[in-house]
Amino acid sequence: MLFSGFRKCLYRVQKFDSDSERRFTLVLENDKEVIKWFKPAKGDLRIHYTSDASYEPDFVVETKSAKFLCETKSAAEMTDKEVQDKAKAALEWCNHATAHELKHGGKAWSYLLVPHDIISDNKTLQGLAASCTYNG
Repeated sequence: MLFSGFRKCLYRVQKFDSDSERRFTLVLENDKEVIKWFKPAKGDLRIHYTSDASYEPDFVVETKSAKFLCETKSAAEMTDKEVQDKAKAALEWCNHATAHELKHGGKAWSYLLVPHDIISDNKTLQGLAASCTYNG
């Protein structure tokens, strides 16, 4: 199913792999701090988590003060080895991107690993970041 009507998404329509992804966009669309967001297509961001496998996070988000890679997952999968390997690789990517951005007057990057069962449209990205920022 394709969804449209977004104000902050870089693309006119989006397809979601889960209802939690769709609900996460409501958080992004309603949050006054969020400037823009998009769902990277396969190959847009190739974050290698093994020597022969790469990963694209669910969302890239820019707020007034920061940038985020965001992944929504089933709460039961949060400790899965592959999920954790991807999170570690994404954190490393964010650390390199932050170093580059800050050197050039940009914003810091963070990686959010968000369990599906805490996503609701009354949340903010900052609120989710307070509890879901992945630090390794």
